[in-house]
Amino acid sequence: MAEYDRKPPVQVPDSPNQLFTSSDWDFKLLRRIYDACREIGVDEFGLDLYPLQIEVITSEQMLDAYASVGLPLMYRHWSFGKHFAYQKTLYSKGLQGLAYEIIINSNPCIAYLMEENTSTMQTLVIAHAGIGHNHFFKNNYLFRQWTDASSILDYLAFAKRYVEMCEERHGVAAVEKLLDAAHALQAYGVDRYKHREKPNLKEEERRQAERIEHQRLAYNDLFEKTVIQRGAKTASPSEEAKREEELKKKLGLPEENLLYFFEKNAPKLEPWQRELVRIVRKISQYFYPQKQLQVMNEGCATFVHYSIMHRLWEKGLITEGNVLEFLHSHSSVVFQPGFDDPRFSGINPYALGFAMMQDIYNICTGHAKVQFRHDGERLARLAEDKEWFPDMAGNGDPWGTLRYAWANYRDESFILQYLSPRVIREFRMFVLDDDHAVSHIEVEAIHDDTGYRRVCQRLSEQYELSRREAHIEIVDAKLRGDRTLTLEHQTHDKVVLEEQNCRAVLEHAKTLWGYPVELRERDAADGAILKTY
Repeated sequence: MAEYDRKPPVQVPDSPNQLFTSSDWDFKLLRRIYDACREIGVDEFGLDLYPLQIEVITSEQMLDAYASVGLPLMYRHWSFGKHFAYQKTLYSKGLQGLAYEIIINSNPCIAYLMEENTSTMQTLVIAHAGIGHNHFFKNNYLFRQWTDASSILDYLAFAKRYVEMCEERHGVAAVEKLLDAAHALQAYGVDRYKHREKPNLKEEERRQAERIEHQRLAYNDLFEKTVIQRGAKTASPSEEAKREEELKKKLGLPEENLLYFFEKNAPKLEPWQRELVRIVRKISQYFYPQKQLQVMNEGCATFVHYSIMHRLWEKGLITEGNVLEFLHSHSSVVFQPGFDDPRFSGINPYALGFAMMQDIYNICTGHAKVQFRHDGERLARLAEDKEWFPDMAGNGDPWGTLRYAWANYRDESFILQYLSPRVIREFRMFVLDDDHAVSHIEVEAIHDDTGYRRVCQRLSEQYELSRREAHIEIVDAKLRGDRTLTLEHQTHDKVVLEEQNCRAVLEHAKTLWGYPVELRERDAADGAILKTY
């Protein structure tokens, strides 16, 4: 383990000039590699980094990191072991490879490097993760707003200790049952619009000590006034409706964060169970920005490692053989299979992100390093850039433009703003209108001015989190009756949830709430109820 900061200057061996001459490496060499990459990233590209901490791990440890969603100090749960066994089987049979690295958004930023990597690959992953991802984590507005890199490691240590304590006091089976239910709902345990408190170890420990008394008082106040006293006198229908509305306001309904609602309001949860729900909710919130930044995050890191590796070669710090080894890995990462290729599984975020970053760089530099077949092609491309990106075309500041984009956009807005006709043509994108009610498919957008804008819009929509994850919120809790909890799913294009999975998840919601839970499918366009579970 080694921690790096900005102070040590790059130390290049006098003879030979290269950073390394063989595939073997040691920690002193990793230090020199990082210093060289950092000098280029910070001094030449203007990147802003957290201090970096490198952990060199084995393939077994990398599989373990996969299983625990890439977080150190993760609490124990049977699902992690199941995932580990599955990934290990695929890896041992040669059906799946392993990542060369895993990077943690923390301060210091933690990079796990495989010990099997060669010197060239260690250089590549340090440039990719230690420089590219590091800069993106520190500067993108979603990470700045929704995560606290300086406290996540302390909070994970607290969570791990607390889960172990609960297992000792209440039994492994009881803890796993509660975590199973919370994990099933973790995608709906995040705040998408409200900004609640970020994890803080001292605050969590203080609040934990006060939770038992707080929950006792909150339970008495809410349920004695709404359930026990409801038989004191018979209210008129209008008064009853008014009380229901007041109760909804007290409960904060509608509520998009299901785990937050259960943590605060579930009648039967004990204090330790509420704390476990809170832990799952906090860790889910940590991953919330990453779901919206895959193209940008990987595109940034891939373009940074590509640029740094070329600068190392231009400065004579790596050989042409090292460049060929790097390009072999790089080309595999940014490979985009065709739609008719058995390996096709959608758009590769590495490929799209890298292509867009490279395109932005070329637009800003006027394609100074791009080879065209003839001058007419160059002039046509420059004219197209000027039309589509008048403020960016030929501005001479590619890295400043990229840093601004990395800091202020997420995938959907980045694609809408920066996807160019050239990238659309390169990926052969077009829009199909596939309506199940008609017997044919219409090509809705092709490669013309109107089609390019339509492609941008439709591709951007595919990266909207609300379209990739179901929008479910709690809309009612009948505390004066049978305490049935009502969830509502806002559908797009009348597409409802898969019934079997939906019913399974509702059982987990019932475990947390303690009473019946129902879900309504409501069409977002006309408000019609499509289905009820």
